[in-house]
Amino acid sequence: MSKIPIFIAIAAAAIALGVFVLVTDAPAYAGTASETCNNCHVMEPMYENYYHAAHQRAAECADCHLPHQNVIAYYIEKGRQGAHDVYVFSLGKTPEVIRANEHSQEIIQSNCIRCHQQTVETITMGAQPFDRQCWDCHRNVAHGPRGLSNTPYQDSTLYPIK
Repeated sequence: MSKIPIFIAIAAAAIALGVFVLVTDAPAYAGTASETCNNCHVMEPMYENYYHAAHQRAAECADCHLPHQNVIAYYIEKGRQGAHDVYVFSLGKTPEVIRANEHSQEIIQSNCIRCHQQTVETITMGAQPFDRQCWDCHRNVAHGPRGLSNTPYQDSTLYPIK
């Protein structure tokens, strides 16, 4: 049996993959640039708010939204979130207002503490209830004041995460 058809199939697959990587700039998604997170149009309001907020000078989206215990946990979560986003966006199931789910909130909270550990330790000397997230008080720090985007501020007590 001739090996030419197998060679042609492998070459065609390699060319198709190469074109896909070139056209989509796929390697950028393995990095940390916040501009990459803005590639999906539904993320534009979040990026716009971030771009005008205090953390833009010191952090990328991945610094807050991905775990930093180790490189394996980082890339597993990056892949999980990326697969979720592709699934939701491709099927047109994007929610009107994008909010961090409970799992993502745990990651974000631990990253607030990771970066601001010394401040947190100074503030939390003594008994603390720890029943709030950092952004309950520091709402505008990461993504800036609401109103810079087409996504209105929504009070989490009135619009709980489902």
